[in-house]
Amino acid sequence: MPSRPSAAVWPAVHIERDILIRELESLTPEQWAQPSLCPGWDIHDVVAHLVDSAKTTRLGFLRQLIAARFDFDRHNANGITRERASTPEATLGEFRRVRDATRTPPAAPATRLVEAIVHGEDIRRPLGLLRAYPSESIDAALRHQLKTGISMGGGKERAAGFRLRASDSGVEHGSGPEVEGTSLALLMAVSGRPVDAEDFRGEGAATFVRTLEQAPR
Repeated sequence: MPSRPSAAVWPAVHIERDILIRELESLTPEQWAQPSLCPGWDIHDVVAHLVDSAKTTRLGFLRQLIAARFDFDRHNANGITRERASTPEATLGEFRRVRDATRTPPAAPATRLVEAIVHGEDIRRPLGLLRAYPSESIDAALRHQLKTGISMGGGKERAAGFRLRASDSGVEHGSGPEVEGTSLALLMAVSGRPVDAEDFRGEGAATFVRTLEQAPR
């Protein structure tokens, strides 16, 4: 099944932003300072990154990348510095302001849905928050990651050599030893996030988890 068209992606992105904003409103200062799943970033940093991403146009992205000397890590760090306000409340206020934006770097709109879900989990999991995502949103994000190389922010190489099957949807991908897990577990795994061996089953599950754990992040 093809990825969702742009017209369907943006409403889903806006829903995810809105729900995350409402969850962030109840955080304590200590929770804002808690480490996220992104190495070196706390919760406040991830939100600042989401603000920066929501504001970034195609031309703006290219200008910022040139300024960062084509170093993506530096580019992201510059964006956080630019959008991380002096207080979490101020950063959250700016996130509210750009909640319905439809800007995107020079990448498929599906990347905005991937970002909304994966970064949403980068925030929620350390805080013990749970989100039941719409299956069509998770599946669209997973399909995009599976066909996109790591150099472009995807996870195609992480899935190579395995037959991935989502236990809660019809998504299947690749060939090799079978690995079964929920669409969300597979999305987070191929997006380079920490994995839990108990989230996966099948003859290839142990090797899949071990390969991901040994891969550089």
